[in-house]
Amino acid sequence: MTNPGYSPLRVVAVHGVGNSFGADVTGTRREELRALKAAAWARQLGSGLGVPGDRIDLDFAYYADKLLTAPVAQGEQDGDFLDDPLAQEMLASWAQELGVPGEVSQGHATVPLRALSSWVARRFDLAEGPLRVFLRMLFPEVATYLRTEDAPERTAAREEVAARIARHQPRIVIAHSLGSVVAYEALHAHPELQPDLFLTLGSPLALPRAVHERLIPAPRPVGPTPQGERLPGKTRWVNIADPGDPVAVPPRLSRHFDGIDLDHTTVISPCFRFHHAANYLQAATTAATIGPYLGSLTPR
Repeated sequence: MTNPGYSPLRVVAVHGVGNSFGADVTGTRREELRALKAAAWARQLGSGLGVPGDRIDLDFAYYADKLLTAPVAQGEQDGDFLDDPLAQEMLASWAQELGVPGEVSQGHATVPLRALSSWVARRFDLAEGPLRVFLRMLFPEVATYLRTEDAPERTAAREEVAARIARHQPRIVIAHSLGSVVAYEALHAHPELQPDLFLTLGSPLALPRAVHERLIPAPRPVGPTPQGERLPGKTRWVNIADPGDPVAVPPRLSRHFDGIDLDHTTVISPCFRFHHAANYLQAATTAATIGPYLGSLTPR
């Protein structure tokens, strides 16, 4: 039962790939769907914490409409390469980071999607078909966001996230997958936005060549590995990654960024739902990270 003497914990959630409501969904309908997403994330987070969803005042930062890409094809007639050259290049960088052998990736110059998804599925014990569909969705969205520093899609997505944080004034920003990239840049672009906690889930922020070197601000050249900038101000940064989540590579985000206070590697899900936000939100490690903030709310 909710304690009426305390205000709910204010959170802004930043989604990952595959969350578009559709190109034709705008206005009131978009806000209705965004509210439904917010309620679902609050329930999932509350489930992990063992508290009712109304203990969490969660706003859902929806930016997918800024990054609309072509629909993901799923039939057997699909080509074996991504249509977007940058997305294909990012796929190759990801394959190289995972250690995909040359006979599968053709020396990483070009990466046949079918052979790659088959290899990754075997290594991580995942369902190959859903994985291939996911990869067709993942890299085009990442490429759209990171194509250039001043891409209008990048600016629009980043500013939408920043505006939600500014409006909601959360204690915690939770960012999943590509959302961790967008939120990281939003917090840097607006250093006045300083939540108490920045929680990244299944983050690809350190993925070399595809993501890390393309960030704003750019990582500093420190030794053999460029080092990402810490967040502005006193925001605490905690990262959680499933070791079976091939999106969250390379492992140990704190090796590649300054200012990460805790960097957890913990099993979230043993099946294809390895990267789903719901599993991360309900995980015991997530609850342990957020719990102290829930318990120290200011009385009304």
